Amino acid sequence: MAHTTSQTPASVAPQFDAIAMEVFSNRMLSITETMALHMMRSSYSPVIKERRDFSVGIFDANGRLIAQGTHIPLHLGSLLGGVESLLQRYSVDQMIDGDAFVCNDPYLAGGTHIPDISVVTPIFIDGEVVAFAANIGHHSDLGGAVPGSISPDSRSIFSEGLRIPIIRIARAGEIDEDVLNLISQNSRMAEERRLDLRVQIAVNERGGTETKALFRRMGLDNAKTAIRDVFAYTAERLRRSVASLPDGRYSFTTWLDDDGTGSEPVPIVANVIVEDDQLHIDLEGTGPQAQGAFNVPRNALRATIYYCVKALLDPDLMPNSGMFDGVKISAPEGSIANPKFPAAVGVRSNTCQKIAGAVFGAFRDVLPIERQIASSNDLLPSFLFAGTQPDSERFYVCGETIGGGGGARYDGDGMDAIHVHVTNTLNLPTESLENEYPLLCEEYALAVDSGGAGRWRGGLGIARQVRALHDATTFSARSDSYIHGAEGLDGGQTGGLSVITRNPGRDDQEALPTKVAQLILKAGDSIRVQTPGGGGFGPAKERPLDELARDLRDGFVSQEAAERDYGTDRVRAAIEATGSSTAASAQ
Repeated sequence: MAHTTSQTPASVAPQFDAIAMEVFSNRMLSITETMALHMMRSSYSPVIKERRDFSVGIFDANGRLIAQGTHIPLHLGSLLGGVESLLQRYSVDQMIDGDAFVCNDPYLAGGTHIPDISVVTPIFIDGEVVAFAANIGHHSDLGGAVPGSISPDSRSIFSEGLRIPIIRIARAGEIDEDVLNLISQNSRMAEERRLDLRVQIAVNERGGTETKALFRRMGLDNAKTAIRDVFAYTAERLRRSVASLPDGRYSFTTWLDDDGTGSEPVPIVANVIVEDDQLHIDLEGTGPQAQGAFNVPRNALRATIYYCVKALLDPDLMPNSGMFDGVKISAPEGSIANPKFPAAVGVRSNTCQKIAGAVFGAFRDVLPIERQIASSNDLLPSFLFAGTQPDSERFYVCGETIGGGGGARYDGDGMDAIHVHVTNTLNLPTESLENEYPLLCEEYALAVDSGGAGRWRGGLGIARQVRALHDATTFSARSDSYIHGAEGLDGGQTGGLSVITRNPGRDDQEALPTKVAQLILKAGDSIRVQTPGGGGFGPAKERPLDELARDLRDGFVSQEAAERDYGTDRVRAAIEATGSSTAASAQ
């Protein structure tokens, strides 16, 4: 039986003070940005302080989102789940000022995967809970079968690390050292966990202080009215956007090449159903629950769909719970988009990216062509190196999610080397990687020929090569799209595929699968990860000659690939028309 998320549209106030709502919303966003700055600057682990794999938000006393920091859309699922789980487990009269609560579990506490730990803190004014501050941080390791707590071939949530239901971690301003110790000692890097959790608790305290000050300046009743009006306005604005769409059912299918265990390709199907001012996103037809860790828990699916609706219908829509009204979400029970306990979910982000790509594809039959985009790489490729530091023998985990190519647009090339859809972390700078870990970055470049050809070219993927400097270094990878590339649109060609290679260019070169769990490397072994590019838009024969010449000159496209995709005559004409020699022509 399908699970369903549905809400009745909020009643619309007869009048809205647009200026007051804009001022209030921006004040709340300013608070979340301040929280984010403190989390970034104070955290201990590179994954938070450098890659910024975290998010923050402020919720009202009923657990409805008022504002989310401009960070990672997928984290909305864990933020929502944490606050909802808190209100289900504890009544507000069981909370006191200075309390903080922690959780991470996808089945027990609304999380999306084990490494993402949420901290939720009630905000009090005169003894009344008026709001909640919440944040989520990705922790490099929380135990489990493998370093990093994520393996593509995990068969159960129990192998993925410490499961934390919603529990109190601070009481009246005092951190419960026993709870903190229990969590941190279940990690291979206990000190890092302990310090980052302390930062998360402190960040919420800062957000609570600023929220309390704002509400006091406004007056509590006025603040509650502003929250209610913002929700109602956002819901009404989205309702009108949906009402402007043609009624009907629109579908699109994309694919995971396997479910983490070498299965057959898994279809990801999005059905967009528009009826009057109601929007229903249904995943009927999506493949069965994965044997591996590619399953998507409920709140990860919610966050993905809400992102799609906002991005496609109204990118300027305020990110709050009013945005969720009028959107119905359903997925077949026992499918990869609605798994049964205790299915593993560690690699849920790659499937979420595919779901987002399928929703974007379904909307191609709804939106005018000038608002459409070819398929992007629709993945979150990642690698992980682990081992011990040579000087201290302390364990380390170095993980990174890598960008890829964005889909080409109606009027321009796709973006190169970016995260797409529901993820938005930064890269790990080479200087940080080499300073923090016994690793050497040998290549960090755009992947030549990875963008799909077209009138507008798909964005290029990334090539990153890292060498292990010590024996017994373990390597893991989580990616996909080694069979199915990003689809082009309106005659555009498919983007390039994922490639992972061990020791490229050497006699012992070896092609690896895109899903690797704990490969043991020797000192001097290198791993090269190449991520997929985006699909092209429009026929390749219509690409402007100056754009083709620029691609050749900048080395984005090799001459061999250009002649194959655009034709030898057009390549020669592009070079002659610009009067420039090309880097590619010398190859």
